[in-house]
Parts: sequence; structure tokens; C-alpha cells
Amino acid sequence: MTAKTAVLETTDVLSAPAAAEPVRGTFYVRIVGAAALAHLLNDLIQAMLPSIFPLLKTQFSLSFSEIGMIALTYQVTASLLQPWIGLYTDRHPMPYLLPSGMGMTLLGILLLATADSYAMLLVASAVVGVGSATFHPEASRVARMASGGRFGTAQSTFQVGGNTGSAIGPLLTAVIVIPYGQSAVAWFAVAAVFAIWVLFRLTGWTLTHGQAQLKSLSRGKGEGLRRGRIVQAIVVICLLIFAKFVYIASLTNYFTFYLIQRFGLSTQESQMILFAFLAAVAVGTFAGGPVGDRIGRRAVIWISFLGVAPFALALPYANLFWTVVLASTVGLIMSSAFAALVVYAQEAVPGRVGLVSGLMFGLMFGIGGIGAAGLGQLADTYGIVWVYTLTSFLPLLGLVTVFLPKTGQ
Repeated sequence: MTAKTAVLETTDVLSAPAAAEPVRGTFYVRIVGAAALAHLLNDLIQAMLPSIFPLLKTQFSLSFSEIGMIALTYQVTASLLQPWIGLYTDRHPMPYLLPSGMGMTLLGILLLATADSYAMLLVASAVVGVGSATFHPEASRVARMASGGRFGTAQSTFQVGGNTGSAIGPLLTAVIVIPYGQSAVAWFAVAAVFAIWVLFRLTGWTLTHGQAQLKSLSRGKGEGLRRGRIVQAIVVICLLIFAKFVYIASLTNYFTFYLIQRFGLSTQESQMILFAFLAAVAVGTFAGGPVGDRIGRRAVIWISFLGVAPFALALPYANLFWTVVLASTVGLIMSSAFAALVVYAQEAVPGRVGLVSGLMFGLMFGIGGIGAAGLGQLADTYGIVWVYTLTSFLPLLGLVTVFLPKTGQ
């Protein structure tokens, strides 16, 4: 196949006939891009929830502990369901689960916009979590189908869509929700409806091309790790995800409170700085996958944790300018690890893409949720500034990467 032919096939794939057999090695840019766009829309909605925490705290007279429980409810709901959904759909494919799950997210938005009590806020958060649980393992599977064997690049492209949405979410919240109040959350329903349309299009491609593409990719898969080494890898990955996402949770959920208390910023000003951090996360995530395809997953993991440690340790002692610089640097470097971790796990346990993706995203949400709740308790007891001094040591846990077994990458 010539380069020109590959480009034409990539461009026209959504309208290609069902009988067309995907060619191994073709990276379906339009499909991976559509999965990334859907991830952007999904995570834009998810990022809106922590972004309105200052508004909810004032409106409902909530403590930091209650804010942490809202985050925990959403993230644990999402994390507990994801591995089971991935395991089930590995054996019983359910392509239409993607748009159906986004329908749950739409319902959660409307509940959140109209909630009149703390209990209803918890219910709305749980419903949004269910929508997220159905999205991540299935959309990650579609991105892998369309990767043409460039798994790291596809995964990072998919993930950067989510990180971009996470960065845009607080910005839109600052413009749409903060000035007009809780009811303005309903405007995010527009993003959910658009995402449902995109996911229906992706489902059509999966039904006509997905199984043939999976068979093509499966011919080159390795044997993975032996059972004992898989257990070792899972323990190390859990520690790495704990370090990464508890630290990230401290920034995504409480960074605005830290900036307001430490530097006297307004809520909107703090949201702009949070946007800068999350934008850096998006850039780092995009870079991590292609670099991992070239130099190996373990090398990227080493760099993302130990490379970020000096900046994280300096962050609690910096002035406002350097806080923005250091937080953005931390987001840029540390975020490169996730795509590498996901693809490493998929290579370690080949043939279980849904299960592995569900476990990885589930761990991300679960540990992030537990971390958010725990950090809220600590902030109530010791203060938000003290919390950032404590979490600055978390990247040093990246030293456990030395115990990560070697796979093909």
C-alpha cells in the first residue's frame, strides 16, 4: 500500500463499505480522532463537577469533607463498574453501550443542575459516574482497534482528548456556571448530546470494521507475562497509579482553594490557573504515547515520575508566578505516564483489552476519589497549604518502577 492510498483509506473509513477488510499497519486517524473527541466531551463534563465545588460549598454550606464525599461518590461509582463492564464486553461485545452510557451522563447533568440538597448532589454525581464507567473501557477499545499496531500513539491521542476536555471544563465553568449559578450546569447537556452523536458514528464503524481489525492486530500480539509476573506488575502499577492520581487529585479538586487561600485570588482567577495546569497535562499526555512507542513504556514511566519530583517538592514554597510555572511543569511531565501504563498493562495481558482498560481507568477514578476524600479530611484538620506540602513527596514513589517486569516494550 502506498502512503497516498493509506491516507485516502484513513480519510474515507467512516463511509467505507462493510466488506472492506482493514489493513494491518493502517492508523485510522479519523477513528482515533473521533474517539479522542468523544473523550474530550466526556471529560469536559466530568471536569465541570470539581470546578463547581467552590460554588456548591457556598450555596449548600458544605465542609471540605462533604466536598470530598461528592468527589468520592462520583469517582468510586465510575471505578467499581469499569472493570466489570470491560470484562463482560471482552466476551460479549456491546457496541451501543457507548452512546447509551453517554445518555446516563446527560441525565446526571440535568440532575446536577436541579439538585436542591446535598443528598441529590450525591445522586447526581453517582449517575455521572455510571456514564463515565461505560465510556472509558469501550472507547479505549475502539482506539486500540484503529491503532494499526501503534498502540501508544493511539492511546495517548485518545487520552489527550480527555485531558483537553478536563482543561476546557474549568474554563467553561468559569464563564458559564460561576456567573449564573447552579442551573447553568444544564448548558453542559449540549456537549453530552453532541458526544452521543459522535459515539453513534463510532459504533457504526465498530460494527462494520472492528472485528476484522482486531483479528489483524491479534496476529502480532505477544504472549504477555506469566501469572506470577503479572501479579508483580499489577502491584507496581497500583503503587504508581496511587502516587500519580492522589497527587493529581490534590490539584484538580483543591488547587483552586489553595490558590484562593494562599494568594487571595478570586474563584475565576484560580480557575484560569487550573486551566493552565490541565492544558499542560493534555500536552504531556499526547507526548507520552508516541515517545513510549519509540523508547519503551518503562522508560517513559521512569521519566514521568522521577523527572517531576524536584518541581513537586518546590511547589509548596513558591510565589504565585512560580506556582503557575511549577504546576504546569508537573502536569506536563507527570501526565506522560498514563498512556504508557495502559499500553504496558495491555501488552502484559494480551486479549483482555476491555478488562485491562477498565481496570486502569477504574483504578484511576477509584484512587483519585479516595484520595480526594482523604485530602478533604486532612484539609479540614490541618489546612489546605499543609496538604500540598505532604503530597509533594508522592512522585518519589516512582522509584518502584525498578520492579516493573519487562514486556515487549
